[in-house]
Amino acid sequence: MGMENGSTGPVRPYGLAGDVPGVLRAMESTDEAVREEAMNWLHSLLCYRDATRTSPAAQPLIRLALHGPGHRAELLKLLADLANWAGPTDEQERCRRATAQALPSLLHLTQDADPAVREAMALLIAACGRQSAPAPTPLLRDRLAAETDPLVRARIVTALGLLEPGDGGWRRALLTAPEPRVALAAAEDLLRTTEPPLPDSLVDACARAYGAQPQDEREDSESEGHLWPEAHRTFKDRLLEEPGAALRALARGIPLAFEITARWRDRETDVLPWALHESVRETWDLYQLAQLTCALPPELHARVGEQVMPLLADDDPAVRAKAVTVLARARVPVAVEEAVRLAEETPGAYDTLRAVRAVAEEFGADALPVGRAVARRLGTGHPELVKVLTRFPEAAADAVGELAELLTRHGTGYPQAAVDVLAGLGPAAGEVTERALRDCVAAGVHSSVSVEAAMALHAVADDPEPALSLLRREMSSGASAWTTILAGRLGPAAAPLLPFIEPLLAPSPLSRTRAAAALAVWRVTGRTEDTVEPLARQALEWDRFSPGAPHPVLTLTEMGLLPRFAVAPLREGAESPRRIVPDHMYGDGPHPDDEVRAAVRTLLATAAVVG
Repeated sequence: MGMENGSTGPVRPYGLAGDVPGVLRAMESTDEAVREEAMNWLHSLLCYRDATRTSPAAQPLIRLALHGPGHRAELLKLLADLANWAGPTDEQERCRRATAQALPSLLHLTQDADPAVREAMALLIAACGRQSAPAPTPLLRDRLAAETDPLVRARIVTALGLLEPGDGGWRRALLTAPEPRVALAAAEDLLRTTEPPLPDSLVDACARAYGAQPQDEREDSESEGHLWPEAHRTFKDRLLEEPGAALRALARGIPLAFEITARWRDRETDVLPWALHESVRETWDLYQLAQLTCALPPELHARVGEQVMPLLADDDPAVRAKAVTVLARARVPVAVEEAVRLAEETPGAYDTLRAVRAVAEEFGADALPVGRAVARRLGTGHPELVKVLTRFPEAAADAVGELAELLTRHGTGYPQAAVDVLAGLGPAAGEVTERALRDCVAAGVHSSVSVEAAMALHAVADDPEPALSLLRREMSSGASAWTTILAGRLGPAAAPLLPFIEPLLAPSPLSRTRAAAALAVWRVTGRTEDTVEPLARQALEWDRFSPGAPHPVLTLTEMGLLPRFAVAPLREGAESPRRIVPDHMYGDGPHPDDEVRAAVRTLLATAAVVG
């Protein structure tokens, strides 16, 4: 792409040279298409590359906004982003100062003929905060009185609320404004500045304003937090701080069902009617409904099933798979035969994997037909689908030859999955498996697969030597949490590795590695005097369950011991109405916070307190 008006080269793609000066020069082009592409790269280079210094761009951006050939609104919004959130904190402050100093020269743009420019100026004034002189609030008040565009008026309301402390009396008058965006902006700022508990009348006013918007504007208003300085809080975020207010807003039309259960414990029954509505409207929310269903009392499962069953007739297999996942969590028997169908027709789809896994988890042995369907399609479906066979040893035993063959499918994800299944069979995997595992270890194509194959030999052939040899080599340059966990899985056979592991028990900021060492030492030696304390300290981190390593809470429960220092904080966490463990993985099974809380409760009820 050529440059105009003195530009000397092409706009450089994001991720190569990061040529911010070159992209800024492209913004001087009279060709709108050139500027459009340059604007896209400029936003990427300045906002999403941590290594890029953003403050040197402030003055050129200001100059372009004042005198450039176009894209004025976009340039002003980019300046606001640089002052609000983009780049390192010190760079944000430099951009904020530079923009605030130049703000007087920009203020005439608050009366620009283009509403997008006037909107961008409201955002930019808020981003500069109180650093500019003279104070821009009188100007904003005048503009609020004169402005006719509803979105711009709403932006001015928010900007004034952030810049002017006080009781918000003037905003209360706007709660009944005829423009819903304006009324919502006033309600949002009053929610931000009102001490808890939030009054019902304010929650209701917020819900009315939200509901009066067209659908597309509702969606926009839910995701505008990034436009404003850190002090701003979206109306949804503030409502969610108080479960009572959030439930009231939900009942009045603000879609908060899944956000409530993501933040607060034991609210699934309260939000179910609205969750059912939201999940049928947006099929992605079906996974959230599946997770919510895991926490419902069994008598409500039928209600979930009735709502979701019609989706089994959908033409899209992904929608059907999501529906099967929900039906599995609701224990609706038809989920088993539908999962068999998915495993046979679309075994490679990620949604099929989730559905099959949910059915296997919920129906256990009754889902054996699903396991057999997976076994019939080994090597043709999603690699993680193979691991479902760990729940169906009968089906896995009938497919040992095919599983052993998967060990040679390097670079596909199949070898690791097959190793897990074959190890789970133990001696029943037989000589064919033993030979395949030894070949896999000898090939050494992928370090982690070779080590896991060696570990499987301990389970299949009662031979720990290949694993000891590989782990000793790995640990010779320093034991990691991963190798330490693997050593613990060998139990007493890992005694030769203790000299590598025991030094990790010393107090260290690497708490996970120390806890892994404590687990390994206990598995190998049975010692508790120096292993309980590191595990208890890691338990206080409230980590989610993860594959590969037993959770410290489960290990302490197995030990039957709990240090006294951990009792009170664990009990406090277990009794909290607010979630402690987030679900960043958007799961469809039990919420990780519920899993950890249940485990903590069991530990507190059964372990002997020591120390």
